Amino acid sequence: MNNALILIVEDEPEISDIIGTYLSREGFRIVTAGDGTVGLAHHLRLRPDLVVLDIKLPGQDGYEVLAAIRRRGDTPVIMVTALAEDLDKLQALRIGADDYVVKPFNPLEIVARAKAVLRRTMGRGGEQVLRVGPLTVDPQAYRVEVESPTGPVTLDLTRTEFRILAHMAASLGKVFERSELVDACLPEGEALDRTVDSHISNLRRKLAAAGVDGLLAGVRGVGYRLDNAHG
Repeated sequence: MNNALILIVEDEPEISDIIGTYLSREGFRIVTAGDGTVGLAHHLRLRPDLVVLDIKLPGQDGYEVLAAIRRRGDTPVIMVTALAEDLDKLQALRIGADDYVVKPFNPLEIVARAKAVLRRTMGRGGEQVLRVGPLTVDPQAYRVEVESPTGPVTLDLTRTEFRILAHMAASLGKVFERSELVDACLPEGEALDRTVDSHISNLRRKLAAAGVDGLLAGVRGVGYRLDNAHG
């Protein structure tokens, strides 16, 4: 994890410098961009291990940059925002952010969250492939495939969606409370029920689009359960 390359996309030089300084002290390599266009160019060329992305950017805002990053792949992203409203956070998580920090923040918080996200997304060895009905969940490759008549189809999941699905797949039939899923899959985020609901909704939509219905069930007033059978 040390020596990981972190791309900071922030239009306020002072904030960018502070974040970069604290991350550099922990051994991370840093590259910066002052707007979304430059940030996306760096992302494409340098393939960073993590992106720290401000929402309020000139030109393309952070949501647009995040969506573009997600179209390219699953690079982990921490959003930095002055917007403390739950809906703004949920919007970032829906698009595929791995975590978020609200300004004003302690730079040490950015460092802690960066380390935590990288721990979750790098070097996951020794975990077994899980099979759930037509799904194959590979924790090491961060890949979920659906069996189809023409062969396996890979689902396009965000890292958070993958973590939730893999965590539930390891305990088939167990009913997970929302707080359990937050603790296991979003340990650095605020424990918002709607955050988990949003990720589950995205998972259901993507599973349904791949022809898998009824696998991920809601348990009224409790949480969610992953079953081996599907309709």
